[in-house]
Amino acid sequence: MGVVVQNMSFKAGQTLTLTGVPTADSTNFAINIGNSADDLALHMNARFDAHGDQRTVVCNSYQGGNWCEEHREGTFPFNQGEEFQIKVTFNNEEFTISLPDGCEIHFPNRQAAEKYKFLNFDGEVRISGINIQ
Repeated sequence: MGVVVQNMSFKAGQTLTLTGVPTADSTNFAINIGNSADDLALHMNARFDAHGDQRTVVCNSYQGGNWCEEHREGTFPFNQGEEFQIKVTFNNEEFTISLPDGCEIHFPNRQAAEKYKFLNFDGEVRISGINIQ
């Protein structure tokens, strides 16, 4: 399950900044935010070549043992072996994910929560920085 951060306090209005580098042979990596591994408000999966997608960012949420409706983005500003920085903010309506190329993904906050405590990274990525402000 990669890196797991539990009992954190990520509140509405704060900015989570993530810095990392996909491995040179990365097929995909995921960033998960929620309350537990079984309760994800935001699953962002950057797919270089995985699950039938190529160079696609897929966002979803996972609740009650089921994946919800996927959102696919047209932009893919990630390169294998190159550092990236992503900024995530949220309110009770949506998550805003600022990508390295300046594009933003707006994904619904389906749980409408004001605080999340679980963060997880999965796949072929090395995370070098996690900052909440």
